[in-house]
Amino acid sequence: MSPIAILTLIIVYFGLLILISTIVSKKSSDNNTFFKANKNSKWYLVAFGMIGTAISGITFISVPGEVGNPDLQFKYFQFVIGCAIGFIIVAKVLLPLYYRMNLTSIYGYIELRLGIVSYKTAAIIFLVGRTIGSAFRLYLVIFVLQRYVFDYYNVPFAITVLISLALIFAYTYRGGLKTIIITDSLQTFFLISSVFLTIYFICNSLDYSVIDAFEAVKNSNYSRVFFFNDYFKDTYFWKQLFGGIFITIATVGLDQDLMQKNLSCKNIAEAQKNMFTFTAVFVLINIFFLSVGALLYLYATKNGIDAPLVNNVPRTDLLFPEIAIHHLSIIPTIVFLLGLTAATFATTDSALTALTTSFCVDFLDMDKSENQNKPNIVRTRHLVHVGFSLLMFVVIVIFNTINDRSVVDMVFRIASYTYGPLLGLYGFGLFVKTKTVKDHFVPLICLIAPAICLYLNINSKLLFGNYTIGNELIVVNGLITFLGLLAISKPATTQTKF
Repeated sequence: MSPIAILTLIIVYFGLLILISTIVSKKSSDNNTFFKANKNSKWYLVAFGMIGTAISGITFISVPGEVGNPDLQFKYFQFVIGCAIGFIIVAKVLLPLYYRMNLTSIYGYIELRLGIVSYKTAAIIFLVGRTIGSAFRLYLVIFVLQRYVFDYYNVPFAITVLISLALIFAYTYRGGLKTIIITDSLQTFFLISSVFLTIYFICNSLDYSVIDAFEAVKNSNYSRVFFFNDYFKDTYFWKQLFGGIFITIATVGLDQDLMQKNLSCKNIAEAQKNMFTFTAVFVLINIFFLSVGALLYLYATKNGIDAPLVNNVPRTDLLFPEIAIHHLSIIPTIVFLLGLTAATFATTDSALTALTTSFCVDFLDMDKSENQNKPNIVRTRHLVHVGFSLLMFVVIVIFNTINDRSVVDMVFRIASYTYGPLLGLYGFGLFVKTKTVKDHFVPLICLIAPAICLYLNINSKLLFGNYTIGNELIVVNGLITFLGLLAISKPATTQTKF
């Protein structure tokens, strides 16, 4: 497929999203619409759209790419099982808490339970973690677009990033959450369709029926799921499982992004129904993503295709786009590009909206009744939205200059460092009812804990023999934060009911 054809497809795609945004936000683009979608979202749209938000371009490209590693194969599914358990915990424990408190920003709980400094600290952790994580996710799809489209026109990488973020800004800045619930549902449709159609096209190329494909994947060297034999490695089952549980609790249940969608439902019953439906679809779709990976490697082996080289290093996360764009017909290429674009931009538009919401509510107090009718308040929100778009641009450009490791690994590592303190803060708030903290010391604890974890991770083999720290790093980070909070705690004057 030619670069001009790919570029035309992207323009049409974003034109559709901008049209939907214009229609959705035509009646109202105030802060209640942007932050809460007027508290009138349909649970089934939220559940469906959340798939596109949770499954980014990293899942779409890097997860199938990792299947070819003999030390990894389907090990990611161990993590997915942990994620599913984490989603259920979020639905049963955290969502009822947020609904009882009628929160716009979920970090309002920390203010009530621990104090204003702790509250601002939690919000800053989210802003930093989500900005970096979302920028890395967006980086992957922009890297693909740069390699297969914009390099053809000699467009600099930074300009490609700027154009991508400008397009996302164009359809999110007015309607915010109300818009992205609709657009993310559409993008999820493209994402899921692309997964199934990709499997169909690859099977057709390999002359496989559905049963043949299942047997080929099952009997291949790529389908090992469970790793129990070496607890020193980060592929070990229990490390992956518990890492999945706690990373999900932190990056979903303690993250304004996905929780903002849940809080836009009419009531807790609909929000929980959304989470349970989302969990089932999330597990199923990841099974198909891993199957795509196995089929890609079977196809690559049959046709003598190697992973593309970047700086003379094989990049397995580029195998999927390499096959889709250069080795399959035009229809599979279109399907792939729609799926990749949908997966990544559904994640980024949601993140930009959540970042804007958190800053406006947690630092500018826009949800306070006395501030809601201030002049130019919507204009201020627009400026915040622009600010986070530019910040993400800077992070992506910096990452492009220094990246030398797997994107999927990098994102989860960053989540472990940035979201670990949130686990500690919420853990203390929920389980230590008779104490509160010396509020002004909390930021120090939330800096010390990740620093200790960084030291442990760098020196793990020296300190613990051949033990490799994996996804359990976030648990260690949260525990150190929790113990630090206990160390600076004092008896509460009254026991909290939350």
